[in-house]
Amino acid sequence: MSEPDETEFRNQPVPEAPEQATAVFGTALDAVTRYVAMLAGDGVVRGLIGPREVPRLWERHVLNSAALAEAVPAGARVVDVGSGAGLPGIPLGLARPDLTLTLVEPMARRVEFLSDVVAALGTPWRIVRGRAEERSVVRAVGPVDVVTARAVAPLPRLVGWCRGLLPPGAQLIALVGARAAAEVPDLVPELEAAGMRDVHTRAVGVELGSAATTVVVMTRGSTARSPRSTG
Repeated sequence: MSEPDETEFRNQPVPEAPEQATAVFGTALDAVTRYVAMLAGDGVVRGLIGPREVPRLWERHVLNSAALAEAVPAGARVVDVGSGAGLPGIPLGLARPDLTLTLVEPMARRVEFLSDVVAALGTPWRIVRGRAEERSVVRAVGPVDVVTARAVAPLPRLVGWCRGLLPPGAQLIALVGARAAAEVPDLVPELEAAGMRDVHTRAVGVELGSAATTVVVMTRGSTARSPRSTG
């Protein structure tokens, strides 16, 4: 069987917005609908979204990402690391226009897609090309209140990458699956040794049905602690 060509990818039906999307995005519904169309078209062609993900873009990706909005403080300066196709950053920014959003991504083709989305939607978001742990990225990003991430790396590694972005008191909020959430209690000593405090999981988007998810929330402390004894 031959592989589908670019035209077939672009011509896939764009899934319609579910009823919950209106409540989540309000006046930004038209913008997020355009974003979903871009994911289903150029996002697939550029290899940012798998073709089989198109029918479930709303529930599995867009609403799922927007669900973390309830965990982010009002007016926060948010940096989405490893943003990829803009998940969770773009749905979060559309659901929460009070936030100041920066998308950090190292890969050129992903940065190009993000730039196209920001231009198409006319949003004020910044895009910084690079890795979260690079000093040039930390300088370019500037002050940060919240760092977000989705399916980027195991939590201890993610903390190591993002620590330079997080001043004392800033939060790291990571969207995680059920298995990763179950591992959090065992990871607390290691995360605290890396300087994080108040590490906990939180269910978000429970009213969104299948789009509901879990986030791990932690706060950067002023100093690192030695790992607690398990003896």
